[in-house]
Amino acid sequence: MSTIQKKSIQSTIIIMGAFAIGAFNLLVLAPRILTTEQFGLTRVIGDAALTLATMCTLGCLPIIYKFFPFYKAYLPIEKNDLPFFTGMVCLTGLIVCCFIGWLCRDLIEKKFIEKSPLFVNYSYLVYPYCVCILGFMWLESFTISFRRSNLSNALREFVPRILFTLLLALYAWKLISDKGFYQLFSLSFLLPALILFIVLRGTGRFRFVTTMSPVTSRLKGKMISFGLFIFGSQFLNLLSKTADTFIITGKSPGGLADAAVFTIATYVVTLMEVPQRSMNSVTTPVLAEAWKDKAMLRIRSIYVKSVTNLLLVGLTMFGLMWLNLHNIAGFLGKDFSGVDTAILIMGIGKLIDLGTGANSQIIGTSSYWKVDFTTNVIYTIIALPLNFLLITHFGIKGAAYATLISLSFYNLMRFGFLWWKFNMQPYTWKDLLAVVLAIAGILLVKLVPHRADFIVDAIIRSILFIAFFATAIYVSRISEEANKYVDRYLKR
Repeated sequence: MSTIQKKSIQSTIIIMGAFAIGAFNLLVLAPRILTTEQFGLTRVIGDAALTLATMCTLGCLPIIYKFFPFYKAYLPIEKNDLPFFTGMVCLTGLIVCCFIGWLCRDLIEKKFIEKSPLFVNYSYLVYPYCVCILGFMWLESFTISFRRSNLSNALREFVPRILFTLLLALYAWKLISDKGFYQLFSLSFLLPALILFIVLRGTGRFRFVTTMSPVTSRLKGKMISFGLFIFGSQFLNLLSKTADTFIITGKSPGGLADAAVFTIATYVVTLMEVPQRSMNSVTTPVLAEAWKDKAMLRIRSIYVKSVTNLLLVGLTMFGLMWLNLHNIAGFLGKDFSGVDTAILIMGIGKLIDLGTGANSQIIGTSSYWKVDFTTNVIYTIIALPLNFLLITHFGIKGAAYATLISLSFYNLMRFGFLWWKFNMQPYTWKDLLAVVLAIAGILLVKLVPHRADFIVDAIIRSILFIAFFATAIYVSRISEEANKYVDRYLKR
């Protein structure tokens, strides 16, 4: 089994376990302990902090991913100034962004006071959340570059969710107040950041060298240019994906309550991202190394395998979601009306995103990384007005359609570029067969009568679909890697 596949599987298991905790929090605990406005507030604080933290990096994180192989190859550990250099960039960005946020405090109050007054009262908590997640993101980039992505994935996915479970329990038992709950929530990434810092320092390879190294001196021009372009690209991409939360909070009739419904829909769809996130953390340093060595065959192989494997997992999870939409809606109740439609629409968009494989990582680590910026600019130009227009007229359903349209066009651009520039076309007739088999499985299971008990109904439908689809995929040998993996464990 290849290193990428092995680490991706390990990382997927880690993230799936964390997502199970998250699903318990968001689908079971939070709707019963928090009001929809309180629930929506946690989503808005998190999205606002993540957007602000990304802005604070000023592009230094993609610099770490792209140029770390050069520092590793041409410098001894005691002369590697990349941690100090990028850390100062993050600190500078944090100071500037916090100052701008302070200047805009009146504008924030004006925009949200009517629909979401609760957010106005606690908007200051965006800043401690931002500081914690910024520190984690910076340390995580070095952890991934050191090929220890499973550790960072475990800390990113498990610790904040476990903390949220504890906070919900403490709040339900009235051991903490509303204010205490929100304040502790804003520190969700403090412990993961501290653990990563201790682990990195313990490796002996993470040092703060203040003297500029020959590598930095020689590559600083390229690094700054690359970092700014990719920073702009990543920030625009993130803004396009989080803007819907802010627009719903400020424009949708339900305000924070609608944001809570959208949070549930987004989280369910995000389950489809698990293998993608696992693969990205593993393939990014490998692709950076491959581009440095100009190993085009290795890059092409990663692209093809990423498309097939992510498509298969995406089809499996999309089928399970589609078949259980009525169970999800029934379980959540009338306070979360419309969540099933939003899940279905956004699920189609995410399936398209998964079906294009590692296109973003391939472009972002290549010498054509400016294309990453260009496609994200176009994506933002499409997504922001679409979100504003559709959310204003159709609420949550409008946000879902905006996501579907934007993601489809975005991935079409990236696929077209790789095909045109590098003649990389990763699809075969087997990928089409996988889609046909998934649709057939969904239609067949839909014929099964509904059960009164939604848990029993969900179990039956899930088992039937997985049994049909997994067997069909194995027999048709759509993914040789998947078959080898299954054969290996069947022999045991």
